[in-house]
Amino acid sequence: MSSRTDPKVVVLMGGPSAERDVSLSTGRACAAALRDRNFSVIEVDAGPDLYADLRAASPDVVLNCLHGRWGEDGCVQGILEWMGIPYSHSGVLASALAMDKQRSKEVFRSAGLPIVESIIASAADVRARHVMDPPYVVKPNNEGSSVGVYLIDIENNGPPQLDADMPAEVMVERFAAGRELTTTVMGERALTVTDILTTGWYDYDAKYKEGGSTHVVPADVPQEIFELCMDYALRAHNALGCRGVSRTDFRWDESRGAEGLILLETNTQPGMTPTSLSPEQAQAVGISFGELCAWMVEDASCNR
Repeated sequence: MSSRTDPKVVVLMGGPSAERDVSLSTGRACAAALRDRNFSVIEVDAGPDLYADLRAASPDVVLNCLHGRWGEDGCVQGILEWMGIPYSHSGVLASALAMDKQRSKEVFRSAGLPIVESIIASAADVRARHVMDPPYVVKPNNEGSSVGVYLIDIENNGPPQLDADMPAEVMVERFAAGRELTTTVMGERALTVTDILTTGWYDYDAKYKEGGSTHVVPADVPQEIFELCMDYALRAHNALGCRGVSRTDFRWDESRGAEGLILLETNTQPGMTPTSLSPEQAQAVGISFGELCAWMVEDASCNR
């Protein structure tokens, strides 16, 4: 990063993924918070002219607020590395690994972290038959925010009729019952644990619409489970090679105690919207939203 006292920050947002609207909300919130702390901020909607836009803006650092494919899977990170611009969050390899749910599970398994069985199957096969005994979940292998997620329970009469816009290959994952828990990692520190309460599936609306879910932070769970979430999240962050802020999601079947805690996935660029979990967790441990955004800028780096 430049040694200037007021670094020029490009807040990268929007983009072409299915999570564009969430990214715009994240980016605008972060840009406003940085301006409140006297940073010079330029908002850039990432599109096909991104290279030219970045050249014109000539930033000292990029705060990457993109979500989903292209912005979160190593592609934009590669552009920023090539241009020599320090940027927030994880680098190329960690971003690509975390976005590929099946490959990240292989990393988690090697690190001794608890995961559920999953396979990659063709969408045509999934539509035609149960490729796994119900209950199971079908999702794109490289999307986030519960985009395109199908829960198939034992009461369903047949296999899921996936939307036509689902990818040709999808992940089919054994359903993990229980409570939805999540932990944010900031640098080398796990912050806290949140228990996410919903009336149904924790889908896109539950994540991003006002009142879609209730967050209990810190989670009211046994100390052993709380500590395991903190430990697993930090281990997952490090196993993938993440940097900056990440958030790891869990399911906990309390009837099975510690054995019922399952790691679902790690998000290398968690949302920073008004209803997002990571800013709420930072606030719970005494870190304001403005401080969190400033820390991400100061933590930015580039391997070049």
